[in-house]
Order: sequence, then C-alpha cells, then structure tokens
Amino acid sequence: MANVKIVTDSSVQLTPEEVQKYEIHVIPLIIEIDQKTYVDGQDITRQGFMTAMAHAENLPKTSQPSIGAFLDLFDSLAADGSPVLAIHMTETISGTVNAAHQAGEISRADVTVVDSEFTDRGMAFQVIEAAKAAQAGKTVPEILQIIADVRDRTHLVMGVSDLTNLVKGGRMSRVSGMISGLLNIKIVLELKKGQLDVVSKGRGVKTLMRYVDKTITQMQNLPPIKAIGISHADGLKIGQDIMAALKPLFPEVPILLRETDPIIATHAGPGAFALMFYTK
Repeated sequence: MANVKIVTDSSVQLTPEEVQKYEIHVIPLIIEIDQKTYVDGQDITRQGFMTAMAHAENLPKTSQPSIGAFLDLFDSLAADGSPVLAIHMTETISGTVNAAHQAGEISRADVTVVDSEFTDRGMAFQVIEAAKAAQAGKTVPEILQIIADVRDRTHLVMGVSDLTNLVKGGRMSRVSGMISGLLNIKIVLELKKGQLDVVSKGRGVKTLMRYVDKTITQMQNLPPIKAIGISHADGLKIGQDIMAALKPLFPEVPILLRETDPIIATHAGPGAFALMFYTK
C-alpha cells in the first residue's frame, strides 16, 4: 500500500529544504492587497509582502484555498491509492480547515483532515513528525496519535506591538481580555487548544520582553525541548534577541528563526513575533 501523503497550508513555517526532504504538499492561501490578488508563496515573497502592506491603502485580505483547489490536490495525490492526511491552521484564525473538510467529503481520495490548533512553526512541528512517520510507512491512525502527542506538548506565545491589524481584521472580538480602543497597548497572546488568550499587556516593548524572559525561564524547568521556532513580522531584531537568549540554554536544540507568512503577518501586524517550542 502507498504511503500516506501529507498536506498542509502556506501559513506553516517550513523551510524549502524541509518541504522537499519530507515530501510535504503545501497548498497556498490567497492574499489581496488593494484589489490585487497574490498566491501566497508564489506571487509574492514574505519581505515583499511586508513592504506592500506598509504602503497599502487598506489592510490586506486573506482567504483560504477554494474547495476546488483542495479537491484537485487530494484527488491527484490519491491517484496511486495513497491515503491523504491534511493538517491545517487553527479554525480560530482561518476557515482553511473547514474548506479542507468539505473537499475531503466529496473527494475520491481517502482524506483525513486535522485542525492542528496552531499555525506557523507550532503547526510545523506536527507536520514534520507526521511526514517522518508517513515516510516510515505508518498508517493514518498511527500518525494521528503521533501528531496529537506533539500538539499536546506544543507551546506558542506571540507578542503584538500594534493592535491596529487585529482590530481592522475583526480578530479583536476573538481575543479575550482585550479593551477595545487602546491601540497603543502591547500584548502577549498564548495560542492553546486553538484559542487565543491575552496573557500579558502593557505599554512599551519591555512588556513583551518580560513575558519572553518568563517563558524562557519556564522552558528550563520543562521536559527536554525538542525544537524551537521564532517567527517575526518585520521584527528581526527582537527575533535575534530571543534567539541569543535561548542558544546558551539549549545548545543542542534546533532553533529556526524566520519571517512569518503573510497570512499571520496580516493579522498580527508589523513588529509581531512568536516563540514556539515542543517538548519530548
């Protein structure tokens, strides 16, 4: 029987080398900037997007892949009889996982769709482990158990320097503990079980960095860390500072520092960053 094919969406934080090595199929989301449409990862680079967003008249719009796009991908991957396992970003952020579910129900393929309850590198941890298991010949039920274990051991905290995009994009109402109108407040969000919650807020970048320092201290008392991801939206300096703090404490742990995908940057806004890790 053919191995399970792994699908994810372009909000994931994977290097091109990882996509190729682990045979991961990434379906792109759609971005619209001032009525011009781009295919995520194909028509626009991550840095190009940040520049375009800074000069845009309106907040960029993002949309999930169409059901037809999912259907075409699922059917093509299953042409050799392979089952398909699709792992997507949390429903809290996007309707992508719902579109995948609908396509899976009408596809000729044997499709299983999973809400990762994360995004970015937090989702990538599940996707990579799933792809490794698929390459090793594991079945869908076996892989589902593996990614559930990874999901339960994953942590994601995100610092937001400017709340403008969260408000404009309508995500403010989904974030508990917020006070609308205070756009100069900086907040730290935790994504847990698919839900965004405010865990710290205040004025100044020190608010964000104090919580990062607290998180790094907690990391030292957890079971061994398997991997760490740091993503940013035009916030390289903060990302580098976090990485510099982590490296001496976790010298053997792989750390990936990269600019986040346009989908996440649209909602989080410029200057945002995320620290993600999972434990053994």
